[in-house]
Amino acid sequence: MVRYYPRSKVEFGGFAARHYDRLMDIMTLGRYGLFIKKAIQLMEIKPFDRILDLGTGSGRNAYLMMKYLSSEGRLIGMDISKEMILAFKKKCAGFDNAEVVYARADKSLPFRESFDKVFISFVFHGFPQFVRETIVDNVCKVLKKNGKFYILDWNEFDLKSLLFYQRTLFKLIECPYAFDFVRRDWKNILANHKFDNFKEHFFFKDFVRLLEAQKTYNENNKEVI
Repeated sequence: MVRYYPRSKVEFGGFAARHYDRLMDIMTLGRYGLFIKKAIQLMEIKPFDRILDLGTGSGRNAYLMMKYLSSEGRLIGMDISKEMILAFKKKCAGFDNAEVVYARADKSLPFRESFDKVFISFVFHGFPQFVRETIVDNVCKVLKKNGKFYILDWNEFDLKSLLFYQRTLFKLIECPYAFDFVRRDWKNILANHKFDNFKEHFFFKDFVRLLEAQKTYNENNKEVI
């Protein structure tokens, strides 16, 4: 697999991609499954929703989201790992209205105002800031009016304020881009991209956050009424 951002740790291939779900369960001491179920429940998915799952990975999250959709709803997953795409296809094989495509979130997407919800889980932090800004712009373009963007990732915190073992663990498991990510005011950044109506839900002693933001403008940059 081509690594577009070598300093990142969110572009998975090989062994890590093939065993991603198991690795996540081990790293969270078996808590990942319940955590992601709760996060997806908080998205309040409607039966007819159209959902874009950026960096969809193995399809584990998509599989849980599909349970809330009727046959009229639809989910499209995007990833750049062939191993992850194969895992998605296997996991979501029972859903005719779920598909996965090989595409990059930081490049122009072949959709316009097509989705009610866009979800990105533990991928966003793994890019340089200028790439994150591009992804936000792309999300704006693919969301319908009043559509919602869900970022499940690290919360904002000051690394210097953490206990020694917490700082050490974070440095061991995370890439350099993550240190920048946790320092930024993401509600303010998203507001500058015309998002509003923020909601936050916290996990793992507030180190992890599901941030919900609503698109408040249309393609002509007019306020949504």
